Amino acid sequence: MSFKRFHRTMAMQIRTYSAPVDGSIPPAKRKYVPSSGTYPQGFQVSGTYVGVKASNTRFPDLALITSATPCSGAAVFTKNKFQAAPVTVSRETIQKRSGEGLHAIVINSGCANAVTGKGGLEDAVSMGSAVDACFDPPPSPSSTLVMSTGVIGQRLPIAKILARIPTAYSTLSDKHSSWLATARAICTTDTFPKLLSTTFSLPSSPSTTYSLAGMTKGAGMIHPNMATLLGIMCTDAPIPAPILQPLLTHAVDRSFNAISIDGDMSTNDTVALLANGAAGGPPITSISSPDAQKMQEVLTSFTQSLAQLVVRDGEGATKFVHVRVCNAASFADAKAIASTIAQSNLVKTALYGKDANWGRILCAVGYTDAGAIVPQDVASILPERTNVSFVPVDGSAELKLLVNGEPQAVDEERAKVILEAEDLEIRVDLGTGDEEANYWTCDFSHEYVTINADYRT
Repeated sequence: MSFKRFHRTMAMQIRTYSAPVDGSIPPAKRKYVPSSGTYPQGFQVSGTYVGVKASNTRFPDLALITSATPCSGAAVFTKNKFQAAPVTVSRETIQKRSGEGLHAIVINSGCANAVTGKGGLEDAVSMGSAVDACFDPPPSPSSTLVMSTGVIGQRLPIAKILARIPTAYSTLSDKHSSWLATARAICTTDTFPKLLSTTFSLPSSPSTTYSLAGMTKGAGMIHPNMATLLGIMCTDAPIPAPILQPLLTHAVDRSFNAISIDGDMSTNDTVALLANGAAGGPPITSISSPDAQKMQEVLTSFTQSLAQLVVRDGEGATKFVHVRVCNAASFADAKAIASTIAQSNLVKTALYGKDANWGRILCAVGYTDAGAIVPQDVASILPERTNVSFVPVDGSAELKLLVNGEPQAVDEERAKVILEAEDLEIRVDLGTGDEEANYWTCDFSHEYVTINADYRT
């Protein structure tokens, strides 16, 4: 191979935005990693090294989240037809227990345990059983949810995992460093661990401080339908399972179900929420109560922040894009249109190239099948009322690209400055109603192709 060809080949392999092979966090991403947190009472966590993937020789890849107090639990799962073994097992665990009496969540990274047949199901069950055995007395039926993430179609090195679960249990802690190690343990192509925590109060217990903590993973294979990749949240608020599930479903529909990186839906997508009530106060008994409404606000905002971290870590991404569709005939219309824009490869590549090619945005709006989800006598999209703008995040005036169906004389220099920024809002005003939906996405770069062309190697 000639020197020039060798140099050109190596240059093509340079990964500017993907995770460094030494596991360090890229400087631009360090600002998203918390240095401290406020975590819910009664929960302890750990991140343990197993070596699930042969190429991982030192980083934690087994996460364990536990509560000494039995928890209410809720989860939202992928709708991919090839659902991974842990998805099946965790769904059955919640159903058998009616969402009550849960104690733990165990997660491995490095292998998805998906499309692995009967043996894969047995492996997922054995992971949960091994965690159950650490409690005294061991709960029956199982009180542990199981998650896996990584390469599809390969069996877990289950003996290695089972051998390390006692270590994971014995090293449980409520310290921030443990929460961060646990968040790191669920990462695959992520460039940084995604961990958040917050505090809140409820109207019925204004003097009680509740905590909510969550971690998520994901950088690719992200375009969800009822969930996305892996998300785990814990709170010490008293929320029974019949209330917890609708709260989670509503929040996920406006957060994890409103992000897209590459349009692919994983076989393993799961978002779970545990509530142990350890902080005290009266339980939330009605979904229409002031407490439930406040909890919904807190949870939805929190899940949106978590989900946005996934987009910020999109494989090869250089931009974080907020797609806002407003004044729509229905929420479903607005979300469908926002989703179509967020998925458009032409829009995403134009953003990567810093090209103000707004015609691609309008094209995506136009081919969205929004009219199928509103009454036939209600207009979903009227070209003569449609407006498209770029909205800078620095607070400066929006750059109007289309006003009431009429193209504007675009200041290309200002457009270029706006598109140079890491963050951008695309705003589409339909002028057909008063509903709004938001979606978060990123651009498509050469780096995305490089990462996914050799994912297994």
